[in-house]
Amino acid sequence: MPTVNIDGKSYEFEGRPSLLQWCLDNGIEIPYFCYHPAMSVPTNCRMCLVEAGNHMRNRESGEWEFDEDGKPVIRWGRKPATACNYPMSDGLFVKTHRSSEEIKKAQQGVLEYMLINHPLDCPICDQAGECPLQIWTYKYGPEGSRFEVAKGHKQKQVELGPRVVMDQERCINCTRCTRFTSEISKSNQLSIFGRGEKNYPSTFPGQPFDDAYSMNTIDICPVGALTSKAHRFKARVWEMAHAPGIDMNDSTGTNVFVWIRDNKVMRMTPRHNSEVNDYWMPDAYRLNVDYYNENRLSGAKLKGDIPVSLEDGVKKAAEFLKAEGQNVLLMGSAYESLEVNFALKEFAEKIGVSDVYYLTDIVEGSGDDWLIQEDKTPNAGACELLGFKALSIEEAKGKIEAANLIYSLENGNGLSALKDELSGKTVITHGFHHHEGFDAFDLQLAGALSIEAEGTYINYKGVPQVSALAKQIKRMTPEQWMRLPKSRLDKAAVAVDRWRELDNIVDALPGWHLISMVAQEMGLDMNYQHHKEIFPKVKEKFEVLKDIKVSYKAPKSSFKSTQLEFAPAWGSR
Repeated sequence: MPTVNIDGKSYEFEGRPSLLQWCLDNGIEIPYFCYHPAMSVPTNCRMCLVEAGNHMRNRESGEWEFDEDGKPVIRWGRKPATACNYPMSDGLFVKTHRSSEEIKKAQQGVLEYMLINHPLDCPICDQAGECPLQIWTYKYGPEGSRFEVAKGHKQKQVELGPRVVMDQERCINCTRCTRFTSEISKSNQLSIFGRGEKNYPSTFPGQPFDDAYSMNTIDICPVGALTSKAHRFKARVWEMAHAPGIDMNDSTGTNVFVWIRDNKVMRMTPRHNSEVNDYWMPDAYRLNVDYYNENRLSGAKLKGDIPVSLEDGVKKAAEFLKAEGQNVLLMGSAYESLEVNFALKEFAEKIGVSDVYYLTDIVEGSGDDWLIQEDKTPNAGACELLGFKALSIEEAKGKIEAANLIYSLENGNGLSALKDELSGKTVITHGFHHHEGFDAFDLQLAGALSIEAEGTYINYKGVPQVSALAKQIKRMTPEQWMRLPKSRLDKAAVAVDRWRELDNIVDALPGWHLISMVAQEMGLDMNYQHHKEIFPKVKEKFEVLKDIKVSYKAPKSSFKSTQLEFAPAWGSR
């Protein structure tokens, strides 16, 4: 196997990757700005400099040459090379800033040059705390600057489009944003204008930056030049905890980071998954944070919008289901996890119902052949896997007419469209949110969202993914609370935090837990208290889940930048 020697240590590698990408993949830190693994390599920031050379051979004998100490004689390049576009080769020798004073001095010079006119406004910059320029300057920059003169000024707070705000002074011309629009989204809306110190990225005159994926440029910007209009000045990164999650807006199953302060979702950013969404996410989906925060159903509601505890609601559900002469229609949910739907299927078998249905939500013409799908449900794949029968709204009307009791998992929008058909029926539903007209239903039970309970979701490609705990609910056990990923010491705010609001913690339970409680109240043998009790049963039954793993241990705290996929954690190396 070919080998490379980096800073005096030999490593084996496969293929012919670029030096920078291989180092990043293997935990060897090399600072950089313009490089992004999903785009072309412009080599214009000059931050990833290294010394590279090869073992010399004697021209006459062809033998490898060694010095008096038996060490290889290396023919180094005439000048530093950029690691981002340097191909790995067998026998390559590399010196980074760790072993080369020349490289260390060169990187200090690059950073000093970038900061000549860069505004020193880190305390008020949205990027502060997750800014690669800030991190690299602290770690590799000079102790001070020789340019103690007035800085050049450009326009600030320029609204490039409806969702992205530009600060021209902060731009370091890495061209990541312009390459994104030309190579990834293909909108070609951004270009570099001006020359020298006066250049900056912008749209052509009169054209707004309204690309449906425009906010991805904020994620990949290595400074605070591009910021989110919606999230601007709302929360600092060190005030928020972040956890991995799955987007619930459609069947893509985009991998995301959920950023939370005081148990309220502040923003959503894409998380890398090469099988699903790569590094990207649609703007409309990341802006839909109200789905997690607003209008949440808490506890249980009886007909007439009468609030009761979940325990009383469960007892009422059991009474309805045990009443004689009930023709029960069970409706699963393509918005709920595989585990919740599995529990409903098991419940159906115990009460003697043979068929379980689910409502589809296909919006024809809404897809873009990339990350936005026509199927607006995140988990129709799980319903199909369980053998549930798909129903359109029109098809559901006939099924409802033949039943006198409808027990439905989360189907808020679908049930809203079926309000007239449900009138006069006994309706029990799990719900995430309040919906107009649902106060006429006999019972609503508050269900936990995907970020409030572990669960498996299968996207339109058939890729299974497991959501993680990210947000607190009132009935969360201490063990569950400890498993919440934390990037600050307290997850849900403490008394000294001015934003602390206990109303942000709703009284809800995972759907499978609610079904289990109803079953026990009916005297059925079904008792699930923890996700780890139901997930193994689901995994054992379906081959597609054989490689899926769920950890029930608290993950280690991390504070990595999401703006650069490979940016270092504070205090690393």
